[in-house]
Amino acid sequence: MKRYADLILASTSLIWGAMFVVAKAALEDVSSVYYLALRFTLAALVLGVGFRKKLRFAWTGLGLGAVLMLGYMLQTAGLRTSTPAKSAFLTGGYIVLVPFFGWLVYRNKARVAEIVGVLTAATGMALLTMQGERLTVEPGDWFTMGGAAAFAVHIVMLGHLAPRFPSENLTFLQVAGAALFAWLVLPFVETPSIRWRPAVLLAIVAGALVATAFAFYAQTWAQQYLSPTRAALIFALEPVFAWVVAWWWIGEVFSLRAALGAAFILAGVLLVELKPNRKSAHP
Repeated sequence: MKRYADLILASTSLIWGAMFVVAKAALEDVSSVYYLALRFTLAALVLGVGFRKKLRFAWTGLGLGAVLMLGYMLQTAGLRTSTPAKSAFLTGGYIVLVPFFGWLVYRNKARVAEIVGVLTAATGMALLTMQGERLTVEPGDWFTMGGAAAFAVHIVMLGHLAPRFPSENLTFLQVAGAALFAWLVLPFVETPSIRWRPAVLLAIVAGALVATAFAFYAQTWAQQYLSPTRAALIFALEPVFAWVVAWWWIGEVFSLRAALGAAFILAGVLLVELKPNRKSAHP
């Protein structure tokens, strides 16, 4: 089951990497939090209808969704005063934070191969995203780092809750919680605006059905069988997939340094994936 879970999380990273390219084109015509609110609301409706016979209320699931949406909002707030490259690098810091938070809260000890893989992938993240950027911390960067911390908390919490709740129920509750949190905060952070163009409609519908409803269900199911550190490491493939999709779809050209960064990320993942499995369960 761990191998299936690895493949499921890798496919989720592919979806989110491709979605980055789709959403980037749409966000010129729709405000960011309004887009997230629409996307997660539609996803919650689809999940609610699909899993209606299996739903049970739990505050924990809604809180999980609020943490997830907080990460998205802090990342967006940081982008107002930071460059996309620096934002991508700082957001990728959740890869390093996950094993630390897992130990701090649940006393989960990551294995040596996982720690080495995380550090290798983090190096690749820096090479891939920081193209000619100077790593100076601006006031808005603190929002981005807060977003990275929220994403790390979400992965650690989901790793703890996924084996304890049915995947269908936990997926619906966290997506619904994220949507609710977005609508509550929306009036305080931006004036909603949207121009209905095909790119915007595609981003909302594809984002809701594929990148939210399916992807978060896949993540919730997979994290029953994987440690949070291993999950975070596989999610490090997301910028690599985004890089490949951007090259294939819009012809974006990247440097040799970016290719080297992608290679480091792949090496970090393979370091964990190809190491001999132990018969004992992960701590």
